[in-house]
Amino acid sequence: MFTPAFPSTLPPLPPWLAHVLRAQRGPVPWNAVLRGSLAVAPLLAAVLADRPTAGIPAALGAMLAGINDRPGSRRAAVSRLGIPALAGSAGLLLGTVAASGAGPSMVVLPLLLGVLGLIAGAVSATGPVASACGTQLLVAAVIGAGMPLPEPGPQRALLFLAGAGWLILLRLVLPSPVRPGGGPYRLDGEREAVAAVYGAVAGLLGAAGGPEALARRAALSAALDHAQDALTGPRLRRRASSAAERRLHAQYAAALPLAEAATALAWAGVSLPAGIVDGPRRLADAVRSGGSCGSLSAPARTDAALRALDDAILRAATAFDCPAGAPVRTRKGRSHLSALSGAWSAAGREYGVRVALCCVASTVVAQALHHEHWYWLPATTVFLVKPDLGPLASRVLCRAVGTVAGGAVFGVLALLLPGLFTLVAVVALCGALLPVATRHFAAQTAVVTVLVLALVLLGGEPPAAWGRIVESLLACATVLLVGHLPLPGSRGHRVRAALDSAVGAAHRYLRHVLGAPEDHHGRDTLRRDAYRSLAAARTAIDLSAAELPAVARHTAGSGDVASALEQLIDTTTACAVQLGHRADGLPASHAEQLAAQLSALDRAWPAPRPVVPAA
Repeated sequence: MFTPAFPSTLPPLPPWLAHVLRAQRGPVPWNAVLRGSLAVAPLLAAVLADRPTAGIPAALGAMLAGINDRPGSRRAAVSRLGIPALAGSAGLLLGTVAASGAGPSMVVLPLLLGVLGLIAGAVSATGPVASACGTQLLVAAVIGAGMPLPEPGPQRALLFLAGAGWLILLRLVLPSPVRPGGGPYRLDGEREAVAAVYGAVAGLLGAAGGPEALARRAALSAALDHAQDALTGPRLRRRASSAAERRLHAQYAAALPLAEAATALAWAGVSLPAGIVDGPRRLADAVRSGGSCGSLSAPARTDAALRALDDAILRAATAFDCPAGAPVRTRKGRSHLSALSGAWSAAGREYGVRVALCCVASTVVAQALHHEHWYWLPATTVFLVKPDLGPLASRVLCRAVGTVAGGAVFGVLALLLPGLFTLVAVVALCGALLPVATRHFAAQTAVVTVLVLALVLLGGEPPAAWGRIVESLLACATVLLVGHLPLPGSRGHRVRAALDSAVGAAHRYLRHVLGAPEDHHGRDTLRRDAYRSLAAARTAIDLSAAELPAVARHTAGSGDVASALEQLIDTTTACAVQLGHRADGLPASHAEQLAAQLSALDRAWPAPRPVVPAA
């Protein structure tokens, strides 16, 4: 009997399509959902005062701040939400002034927005907060220039700030829905971030010697980055840190040697006893509860890495038992000169030019189609051109699907539930859904589409859901075309810049380990910088690999460079532990591995490198 042969597994999806189907997972952030629903208060107040148009800038400010609202500490949220809100307020004012000065000109206004896009795009390449600033600046400038509101420019800017400020105030004052322990609720984000570091240390120790060790090491690095960011937000009071804050800083500082020792043990590739994870887990529970960690079991001190782990656990126990630890220095922000050089780098220039071209092209097309209400197309283009939201093809496809779905949902709602207060309720519902919808760009687009269409009706414009869908599809085509437009020079500047930064950080870390092994604080700082830069390079490489083949081919092979770099940083960490807990210097096996990995990295990515001492 003939049996047809079918493949047992389906062929893998192209990377760009697989990225479209990928969504973030996790528990529902109920506190963010509550904040999103309450963010409608300024809009509701404006409707009750019979001035609905005054509530639109406030609702836009709250919406854009809500898109940037992520889990984390309250103090870190101030800069993450507040600085982009200031940029958006300035953009709204600039757009209003530009439109009043340029009038209906199809030359002056597109050029002004193009220049603004060039600057905002270049600045966006310097970091996530700067990227949010650039996006809000451009979106608000387009809306200020194109949305016909009766309020003057300065009033619009203040209303925008009021809406964003209201959400920031909610972020600061509302307690977390579930609090695991004592202590001031304003430190819940910092406390959870530090506890996650100890939990990640336990996870890495448990995975040592197994296939999950590399992923657990990456998770530990991400937890350390998150805790570092959570503890370095702006101070809202003139007085010194409280005892609870100083204790959290000390607990974070105590986690750094633990992370170093755990990385060295995982690098050795030897499975560890199951009970070795009990100490870090109890430390994590103590951070969450705000209590004492009690007595901790010590691992056997049979080699340098285990001795380092034992010493780190003892220091952590001391930090937990003290009523308040001394504050530690945290990561310094980038200097203004460094930020400017990043904006003027090849990656910044390329992104700035593409944003400017998108702004000019979409504004010209929109003004040719509409003498009024032309802002939708360029505002959509500005959102789409952001590389933070994923690969270009993924962004375009998700935007198209999300806009069609959002327009269809709003069309049904507008027919079934007319009225001003119904529109306010729709805005409140969308604000509540936004923190969950940000896990996938298509879902976020659908929610934002419904929200903005409700604001358009509140502003007195005619309903035009299907027209907005057509304009969004035009924006998708514009961004797809400009995104693949060949420009002078080579592609892949973002990946190359990220790898250059990561290689430089790894070399600085290695030089310090070999030259000053006794400087633990400097070593901790440089190790964090090396792993953070490596994570940023990995992110840029993954995004580039998920582009269409015509774009992805420009960064082919960069993943191998990142793997070689990761091995070098892990080996450097293992060498640091050996030099700190051995009297006879670096073992010959470690020196040989360092030399081999430096040579491999130099072949893949030539750069000046440290000299490894002979064994």
